[in-house]
Amino acid sequence: MAKRHSKRGNTMACALRQQTALFVAAGMFSGVLNMLALTGAFYMLQIYDRVLPSGSVQTLMGLTILMAGLYIAYGLLDFFRDRLLSRIGLRVDRALSRPVFSFIHKHTGRAATEHAGSALTPLRDADQIRNFLSSRGPAALFDLPWVPLFLAIIYLLHPMLGLFASGGALTLLLLTALAETLCKRPLAEAAVSYAERSDLAEATRRNSEAIRALGMGTHFDKRWMEANARLLNSQMRAADATSTIGTLARFVRFFLQSGILGLGAYLAILGEVSAGTIIAGSITLSRALAPLDSAIAQWRAFVSARQSYYRLIALFDDGAGIESKLHTELPAPARSLSVNNLAVLPPGARDPVLRGIDFSLIAGDGLGVIGPTASGKSSLARTIVGVWKPGHPKSSVRLDGAAMDQWANDALGQHIGYLPQDSELFAGSIAANIARFNPAATDQQIITAARSAGCHDMIVALAGGYQTQVGDGGAGLSGGQRQRIALARALYDDPFLVVLDEPNANLDMAGENALINAIVEVRRRGGIVIVVAHRPAALKCLNKILVTANGQMQEFGPRDEVLKRVLAHATSDDARTPVKKRVNSETAPTCGQEDGIASGEQCNG
Repeated sequence: MAKRHSKRGNTMACALRQQTALFVAAGMFSGVLNMLALTGAFYMLQIYDRVLPSGSVQTLMGLTILMAGLYIAYGLLDFFRDRLLSRIGLRVDRALSRPVFSFIHKHTGRAATEHAGSALTPLRDADQIRNFLSSRGPAALFDLPWVPLFLAIIYLLHPMLGLFASGGALTLLLLTALAETLCKRPLAEAAVSYAERSDLAEATRRNSEAIRALGMGTHFDKRWMEANARLLNSQMRAADATSTIGTLARFVRFFLQSGILGLGAYLAILGEVSAGTIIAGSITLSRALAPLDSAIAQWRAFVSARQSYYRLIALFDDGAGIESKLHTELPAPARSLSVNNLAVLPPGARDPVLRGIDFSLIAGDGLGVIGPTASGKSSLARTIVGVWKPGHPKSSVRLDGAAMDQWANDALGQHIGYLPQDSELFAGSIAANIARFNPAATDQQIITAARSAGCHDMIVALAGGYQTQVGDGGAGLSGGQRQRIALARALYDDPFLVVLDEPNANLDMAGENALINAIVEVRRRGGIVIVVAHRPAALKCLNKILVTANGQMQEFGPRDEVLKRVLAHATSDDARTPVKKRVNSETAPTCGQEDGIASGEQCNG
């Protein structure tokens, strides 16, 4: 814990430190409020010890007016303290919201694997902290330091009353510590169970068609009920612990409030205290115990907020520098891409899926990445575009000699076009998706990107044209339409480096022709294009090939030379391989030969 707090630059810690002045103001309000809370005790003391023996109506009126004024001041200060605390919650949320959301879309893979719970847990943690800071919980914590003052006043009334009140306060403190012990574990388990249930619900929503078509509904219903039962069980145990401690605290408090009256009456009979002292002692004890009682009632929320705080501290410490690192504005890359001793390590994995990747490309080059299934091709693509970080300190991906991390993420993204294997679109118009939701994008830039991807005619044929709403994930479009729009998004604003992962997986012949033309155009204008492919058509207009297998780069060089070596190796293997095994061998090079790839047909733009 101490290590986490030692990082003064941590986003979570900074967000709270920025509110120091407001916390100090809330503490000062609490101090005045606790002093004003003694109004009732002193009013009753004066009534019984001065007004009743003297029978003075003037004194009674004066005391009553003073009492009313003090209570009005108490009410106003309490009102302003509540408003102040709610503003603190909002300010902390504003300070956290952007870094937390940025962390989610920049580090989701690592966050979801290294930290228990859903990728959206940081957002819920920020909400939990805001809700706690805006509630009466902090007020109870601000009031706790004033408990000794009230006990000292009771001691001044009579030492026996002070000892009785101190014993009661100590009992409530022990109950508070017990609440901490009993609530901590079930609340932590509930947080994990809630995240697991949310992940299951989101996965079910995304794959609802497959669940219905494959008859998996009953199985997923069972998984949901099990996840929901784990959550409810954890929440129930936390609620039971809180309610049990709360019930004991109320019993102790009621007993003490009545007991001090009995003890005061006994001392009055002995002539050691007055009647006013009995009432004043009872009211002061009630005020002394109120913060403890309130703290117990708010303890569950406090524990949850504290756990959220430490999770965010750990999250930002592990992702140190995502917002704080300064970047020099570099010129747009225009010459080369170099990959040096690259190790590709997926988030959460211990061993790299690829290692020792070395190659370089210059402006106008087109590289095809081929290899068996699960040989790390898509992982290599993710690392090249900066989605994943290199898995070794000596690994690097450089544009014009500058490592990727020398650019700010958004600045780097302007120079990169990326078409992932899953062509996910976002809810919004086709135009907004192509423009990467850049509000400054012009219609001409959007249309140019669509023409480059060969999907302009397809888009204008839709009822809404470029303003057609694609729905969440592009649900309103076919797989081929989504892929061509995602290709247009990758080509938006003519990026220097274009990386396409299985770009023709869902394309028909017209779509493949448009893809080939797009690759030619990128190379013609001096860009670099990398294509991860199983189908050979996408390799026609590339001049270099990289082959991956067994976690390493097997071949790299001019397309025709590499394919000849791969074909020769495959032919020699086939001569020694049973027919059944040959059926499962890699067929892309053979198909490439049929498509004219190995015969020397090139399309160098």
